[in-house]
Amino acid sequence: MKITLDRAKLLPFSLTLVIIALDQTIKSIIVKNWPIEGTFIHDLFGNGLVQFWHVRNRAIAFSLGYNLPDSVRPILFVVLPVIVLVILLWYYFASSNFLTIQRWAIAGILGGGLGNIIDRIFRQAGVVDYVSVKFYGIFGWDRWPTFNLADSSVVICCIILLVSIIINSGKEA
Repeated sequence: MKITLDRAKLLPFSLTLVIIALDQTIKSIIVKNWPIEGTFIHDLFGNGLVQFWHVRNRAIAFSLGYNLPDSVRPILFVVLPVIVLVILLWYYFASSNFLTIQRWAIAGILGGGLGNIIDRIFRQAGVVDYVSVKFYGIFGWDRWPTFNLADSSVVICCIILLVSIIINSGKEA
């Protein structure tokens, strides 16, 4: 596959940069101004639905891998994700099969992924998480695991990418 660079492929990376900038700015404000480890900060609507906390996650989603040895975490949580993102970038630029919305979704995934990788490299205490949402006992959880803007970007953009692939494959069939 030949890698091509054109405006249609490069423009979505403005979203990548915006997500990284916003994510790191919010995290810096929280780290500088709010105490760490489960300290309640603010109840957004006054009903407990959305709250802001300052917690750190030294693992990945849902604290998976929290008990792994410190020597293994950098490989699984930094090196492996970087490899995956590099492969995704290579395929992104080598392929002309992506729809515009899919290119923007990939850029959003990349921005969120890099936002958390930056934390894993430069914040020894772990990834800064701060949004806590009431989950009403579903799956036995009172609250959804605390997350951040980068996490949200990855999840939302993955959903957009998958839905667009499903819809597009349905049209081709």
